[in-house]
Amino acid sequence: MPLDPLQPVPLLDLSREFTLIRDEVMAAIESVCASQRFVLGPEVAQFEYSAAAACEVPYAIGCASGTDALWLALVALNIGPGDFVITTPFSFFATVSSILRAGATPLLADIDERTFNLSPLAVAELAEEHGDISGVMPVHLYGQCADFDAFSTLAPQYGFKLIEDAAQAFGARFNGIPAGALGDAAAFSFYPTKNLSAFGDAGLLTTRDEAVDDRARILRAHGMRERYFHEEIGWNSRLDTLQAAVLEVKLRRVNAGNQRRRELAALYDQLFTNEGLTGDGELVLPYTDPRAEHVFHQYVVRAPRRDELRKYLMDNKIGSEIFYPLPLHMQQSLKHLGYKEGDFPVSEKAAKEVLALPMFPELREDEVETVVEAIRRFYR
Repeated sequence: MPLDPLQPVPLLDLSREFTLIRDEVMAAIESVCASQRFVLGPEVAQFEYSAAAACEVPYAIGCASGTDALWLALVALNIGPGDFVITTPFSFFATVSSILRAGATPLLADIDERTFNLSPLAVAELAEEHGDISGVMPVHLYGQCADFDAFSTLAPQYGFKLIEDAAQAFGARFNGIPAGALGDAAAFSFYPTKNLSAFGDAGLLTTRDEAVDDRARILRAHGMRERYFHEEIGWNSRLDTLQAAVLEVKLRRVNAGNQRRRELAALYDQLFTNEGLTGDGELVLPYTDPRAEHVFHQYVVRAPRRDELRKYLMDNKIGSEIFYPLPLHMQQSLKHLGYKEGDFPVSEKAAKEVLALPMFPELREDEVETVVEAIRRFYR
C-alpha cells in the first residue's frame, strides 16, 4: 500500500515573518522615505544604540555587510600585512577572505567534532608551533558560541586578539555573556536568512574598546572623520538608513524568535529519538555545550548517506541545505594558502555528513513532524 504523500516544508519562509510585522516595517520605511536621509540617518544611530544594549557592549558600528564587519574588526584592531590570524576551515568563505582583504595571512586549525566550532586545542598547538599570532577568529557556527573559556585563556598566553565571527549568532550566549561581548571585537551579518535579518545586506561590529569603535567608524566612511578630510584609506561600508529602520523593528522580536528556535530544536530532538533514528550509524543530532545558549540559526544533523537523503527530501519538496559542502582549505581560490585534502580531517568529515533541516520561528510543529517522518521513511 503506497504511503500518504508528504506536505511540502520550506527550509525558510521569510514571508511568514513579514506578514506578522508588515505594518511596523512599512511605517519605519515610510518614516525614512519622508525624511529622505538614506545614508547614516538617525535610524542608524538608534539601531546601533539598541544593538549595543542587546549585546551588552558600549559600542556598535553598523556597516554594509557581515563580511565588511569582519574586515573592519581586523583593521580596527591593527591586524594587517605581516600578521597571522588563526581561524577555521569549516565556515562561510568570508571568514577567510576578510583576513586576506585586511592584508593578513590566515592559518587554519581544525574543528571540534561535536560543536563544529574551532578547536581550542588545535589553536593552541598551532600557536605553539607557529609562534607569532596576532589574532584568532572563532566562528559561532550555526548559532552556538565557540569555547570562549578556552580562547580567553589562550589569548594572553600567546598574545593574540580575539575576533568573533558572530554572523550566525545574534542573541547567543556563552556562560551568560552575549555573542558580541566575548572577544576584542565581533562581527554580525544581517543577511536576509539570519536570525536578525535585514531586507538585503547589512552588518554590525561590536566592541568594548573605544579606540576600536573610533577607528571602525572612520574606516567605514572612506577614512573620514571630518567630511572630505581623509585620515587613512578606508572603505565605503555605511549601513543604509532603510536597513537600520527595518532592523530596529526586527530587533524587538529576535529574543522571542530565538526561544522559538530552541523549542523547535527540542521538538526535532524528541521526535528523532522517539523514532529510533539516533542509534549507532544513524543520525547524530546537534550538540549544545552546557555553557552555551544556542540560537539555532541552523538545525544541523550528521546524516548517513547524506546526499541520497537530501535528494529524497528534495523530491518530496522538503527543504534542506549543506553548510558547507567544501571546506575552505580545499577551495580553488585559496589553494595559494598551501593546504591540501587530508589536512583537516574533522572538517572534511563534517562537510560530507552535515545537513541543515527547516528552521525558522514561524515553522509549524506539524511541519517538523513531516520532516521527521520523511527522514524516517528514507532510513526505514
